[in-house]
Amino acid sequence: MFSRRAFTLIELLVVIAIIAILAAILFPVFQRAKAAAKKTESLNQLRQWGVATALYLADEDDRFPDRRDLKLSHPTGWKPWTGWPPSDPRGSWAVECFGPYMGNRELGWFRAAGETFGNAIQVRQDTPDGRRTNLWWWRFDQAGTTVALDNGWGKSPDSLVADLIEANNPFIGVPEGVADVELAVEPYFPRTTSPNPLTLRGKAVHFGGRNRLFLDTHVKFLRDVRTNP
Repeated sequence: MFSRRAFTLIELLVVIAIIAILAAILFPVFQRAKAAAKKTESLNQLRQWGVATALYLADEDDRFPDRRDLKLSHPTGWKPWTGWPPSDPRGSWAVECFGPYMGNRELGWFRAAGETFGNAIQVRQDTPDGRRTNLWWWRFDQAGTTVALDNGWGKSPDSLVADLIEANNPFIGVPEGVADVELAVEPYFPRTTSPNPLTLRGKAVHFGGRNRLFLDTHVKFLRDVRTNP
């Protein structure tokens, strides 16, 4: 005669408890790894935009395009919202100007930004031929009859730096060179800026900050306490 020994209830509960503890320990690790991968993917995409920008400048006598007309004529037009931001940093114009220097038509669409903001009108903008982007270009966010000191329409990188120094804008800072000038950025909505829609306030693509492309084409993550940690 042989007796078959089964697990007792206590043994099963112990195993379940161990599995729950391991899951609680590993879940944050997996989340951090996933967040780091998304940040790296976005940084690599920004680097390709930096290369495309540099190639455009090399072909155009070191001058940025002056396509304020595209700011007004592209789908959804100019600043189709009320409140913040007072300008329109969406970059469908850049897809037309710099896009030919990039092999992938969809590089204007940042996947992580799409997962965070979807088709929010303050973020997404399309070109007339159906391409889309959710990248912001802060130095090309105005479309007035004159080019503001803090905008780069038709300027060289060096002349933009000189104009930013002259502007002495405390919100931008005074750059010492092209490496200090933020050119493009993944969308973010500081929770300290009251006009932000409540559904967007404090939101950023990445926890605690944002990826940025600088005028000298280097990229970097910036921590920002005004966004959700």
